[in-house]
Amino acid sequence: MKKILLLLTIATITLNASAQIVYDYIKAADAYYNKADYNSAAEYYEKYINSANKKIKSDAFDPYTVNAINKKQKVAVSNYQQAVYKLAECYRHLNYHVKAEPYYAQAAKFDSTQFPLANYWLGKTLRALANYDAAESALTTFISQGQGGSEYITDANKEIKNLKFIKSQLSKKDLSLYKVSKSSGINTKGATYAPVKVNDNTYLFTSTRADSGATKNNVHTNRIYTATYSDGVLNEIKKTNISQPENIHQGVVAVTPNGNIMYLTRWSITGAKKSASLYSSKKTNNAWSEPTPLDSTINISGTNTQQPCVMSDGQHLIYTSDRKDGVGGYDLWYAQLDKEGNVIAGTSTNLGSNINTVNDEQAPYYHTASNQLVFSSNGYVGMGGYDFYASKGNIGSFSTPENLGYPLNSIKDDIYFSTNGNAKNILGDVMFSSDRESECCLDMFVLTKERPLKQIAGIVVDCETNQPLNGAKVEVKGSANNIVLNTTTASDGAYSFTIEDFDNFTSSATAEGYNPNSVQTASITDDMIINQTLNVLCLQKIPTPEPPKVDTVIVMDNIYFAFNKSDILPESHAAIDEQIVALMNKYPTMAIEIGGHTDSQGSDEYNMALSKARAESVKKYLVSKGIDASRLEAVGYGETKPIAPNTIDGKDNPEGRKKNRRTEFKVLHY
Repeated sequence: MKKILLLLTIATITLNASAQIVYDYIKAADAYYNKADYNSAAEYYEKYINSANKKIKSDAFDPYTVNAINKKQKVAVSNYQQAVYKLAECYRHLNYHVKAEPYYAQAAKFDSTQFPLANYWLGKTLRALANYDAAESALTTFISQGQGGSEYITDANKEIKNLKFIKSQLSKKDLSLYKVSKSSGINTKGATYAPVKVNDNTYLFTSTRADSGATKNNVHTNRIYTATYSDGVLNEIKKTNISQPENIHQGVVAVTPNGNIMYLTRWSITGAKKSASLYSSKKTNNAWSEPTPLDSTINISGTNTQQPCVMSDGQHLIYTSDRKDGVGGYDLWYAQLDKEGNVIAGTSTNLGSNINTVNDEQAPYYHTASNQLVFSSNGYVGMGGYDFYASKGNIGSFSTPENLGYPLNSIKDDIYFSTNGNAKNILGDVMFSSDRESECCLDMFVLTKERPLKQIAGIVVDCETNQPLNGAKVEVKGSANNIVLNTTTASDGAYSFTIEDFDNFTSSATAEGYNPNSVQTASITDDMIINQTLNVLCLQKIPTPEPPKVDTVIVMDNIYFAFNKSDILPESHAAIDEQIVALMNKYPTMAIEIGGHTDSQGSDEYNMALSKARAESVKKYLVSKGIDASRLEAVGYGETKPIAPNTIDGKDNPEGRKKNRRTEFKVLHY
């Protein structure tokens, strides 16, 4: 009996000791959680849950309450289900989605009145893990439960739209043109983000990489670093010489166009509360001055102001703030700068609801070459989390933002953008930050997008039959009147050419028997399908003239003979070919008389013989060109049929005699 009592006593002591340990775990976890120390809280919630699961069934409503075992405790602590949900919350705040998902999935099975947001956050987490169908199912369940508040239900509906957008982005046809990779040599343990180009060879960025020279509690503080840039790679990384107070984070900077003023963000974190303000520092002899806070035009007590961006004109500072007179959450604002780079008092202005949403807009960047404001937002339909958006225009006239799409954007947070891309291709050479491949922190990535040669194709057709024309000569000119193509069509009537950038092209075509025509290239953009026949160039056939009637007399121009001879001079051949040979070939049954005529100089007999001989010479030439001699009759008329006076008032008339020296042909029959 004494043995049994001893064993019971030992068991009771052991149970109470075990209960005390479990209680200490949950007490510590709750304390860290309330201080927003989610990393420490997660560690102790894990210990508590693992210890509790050894003793009770985890699917019970309240499977383990330490209060029932340890009567001496005075601090109320979370029960098992609350611990599960809070552990999921810890991992969500740490962006550790893989760890958060199973605990949210477990919490989603609890009483929804006690944990109304469990399915909401489960859906968000599943989306971050690229499990889109399961995410939509969880969000749909959350909406159907009708709990958690209208704000969350509205956002859940937006998330479902995000899921549909994600699927459409993942099926884009041009994905092969993109290449995304982590920046080599710059990412380390901790966060690396917010690249800012200072000049062609230098970047500034922010990082929480370990600093061996820092005090124990400040090893992973956010600091500003500099790096040299070459061939898309950042190297020679150094911490900047700008001063930084103990226990203060600083980074996310902007530099004026002349490189002499830096605007930077400084912030501190107390519990769950962040306090951020903008500062400026001036550069003298490669050294930065002690940062000084901007005045109340920018920094307002009780609000966060951060993430500066200086416009290329050096006259405007865009920044992010959660000040209460905005549209909602974090908004983008701007203020005017004077010539020295100082903020002009009272000029701070919200960029308005065309840019800002009721959620958060952050990390502004302006691409001067394409006149686009790029920023990150979680308030529009997108891939999820923070996406990059672009708005064309300038201060006071920005267009509706457009999502810059996958693969620049991911289902995680994509924030802080910088590009060396040109006006035609803003995504040609991008450096940006994302946590897409990280369990906790932002890393630096690079993205390139090819712009393949575009092919413009056209076809030349008969306007009446719509049939392709063979042998049409095509010339294409650009807007600067530069010739980009000279070609002759084959039997398919087609022509094409490749270009790097679209332009306003004019295609012109000519073909024998057709009137020439031209057409302007259709209005096209970079995102259109290439290899598309955009130009149909139709040519109108020249009407066939009626054949000359019988007895029609046509005077031949430009037929010349040797002086006082019947020899045809070579320069006459082209005129005979064009005026007689072509007509005889066109009307193969036509027979003609070739009439030779002279002026009045010389005897009648001489002129008659000369005109006959010249007519015979023309006939002989026509026969040499393939015209049947039976269709030709040569007649000499001498000076008998003048068409102009040889003399006027008894005086010689050279112009008249020139007209009389001629060769005619007359249609005899068909």
